[in-house]
Amino acid sequence: MNINSIQQPDAQAVMAALVDIRHISTEQLAQLGLQQIAYVKPVVVNGTAAYAIHAADGTPMAIAGELDLAVAAIVQHEMVPAQVH
Repeated sequence: MNINSIQQPDAQAVMAALVDIRHISTEQLAQLGLQQIAYVKPVVVNGTAAYAIHAADGTPMAIAGELDLAVAAIVQHEMVPAQVH
């Protein structure tokens, strides 16, 4: 492979993809981390303690019987866990 044949990203396309965080909309702010962060909170399901896993926007995703299982499930899906007390 010739090093000269490797395509470089278009500078205008790169600049268009960048977002100045000081000037983002409320909707853009709400989307930050949505695909990367999940949070765990303790819940009671049918009288049994459990841990609910939610997306960053609050969407319920799963319930685990133990905290370490909830965290492992999040990490397995390439997300970052955050605990809610």
